[in-house]
Amino acid sequence: MARARSRYAPDRGLTTRMVSTMFFIGLLYVVLVGVLLAVLRGAWPVVLIVTGGLFVAQFWFSDRIAAYGMGAREVTPEEAPELHGAIDRICALADMPKPRVAVARSDVPNAFATGRSERTALVCATTGLLRRLEPEELEGVLAHEMSHVAHRDVAVMTIASFLGVLAGVVTRVALWGGFARSSRGNDPAGVIIMLIPLISAVVYALSFLLTRLLSRYRELSADRTAALLTGRPSALASALTKVSGQMARIPTEDLRKAEPYNAFYFVPAFAAGESLGRLLSSHPTLEQRLDQLARISAGLSPP
Repeated sequence: MARARSRYAPDRGLTTRMVSTMFFIGLLYVVLVGVLLAVLRGAWPVVLIVTGGLFVAQFWFSDRIAAYGMGAREVTPEEAPELHGAIDRICALADMPKPRVAVARSDVPNAFATGRSERTALVCATTGLLRRLEPEELEGVLAHEMSHVAHRDVAVMTIASFLGVLAGVVTRVALWGGFARSSRGNDPAGVIIMLIPLISAVVYALSFLLTRLLSRYRELSADRTAALLTGRPSALASALTKVSGQMARIPTEDLRKAEPYNAFYFVPAFAAGESLGRLLSSHPTLEQRLDQLARISAGLSPP
């Protein structure tokens, strides 16, 4: 799913997981819409228009909404010469078109990429990251984010997350408007309406699991391909260690604001002691990521 001319190493495991995730997400989507059509038979045009409209909105606008929510502001080479220079070097290495470049004014050290394709891609670094990392470390982080763009897993994650949003909306509608109408006797339609929140909850749980499994693998894939592209896995490992260590010094309030966007970030932002959040994290553990980079470094070293 990466561009043929990109020099990022292809990852068949990632491609397989992306295709599988999209297949099962599509299957769940058909099931959920089918249930809605069965319950709301007379309103099937409305169901199709609303669900289709939500899907289109999610696909076309979610990356822009996420970038806006994370405070990304596009910058010129004059405003951020170091950031633009690093991305220029990575684009030359990878033989890729240059994405839009942005900076988010936040002390949380992080970076992220959004966009449905290379043409619409945006790569952003926070001011906290730019202040803390050395040039080689910054290039490693940006190469990681550019890998997401090259393999197009950002677009897949955007589409995959839509089902969870739709399931949540359906549950709220059913809870607010369905139970009152379904309380009359043994009306079969009423029974089905009462089951909608349960079905939606199951769909949400399955979609959450699928996206988490894909997300954790794609982060390892981005680390691996970025290390191979730059030839400096130690620089990326150093950046990972430094950013993860600095998270503990960030005020809890700032971390909580960043948590909704963890699936996009280079390193997830967690408040101290939140073990449940770490268990359900969209990223593999720091130890897993460092172990992989250590193996790559050993493989690149001359015998």
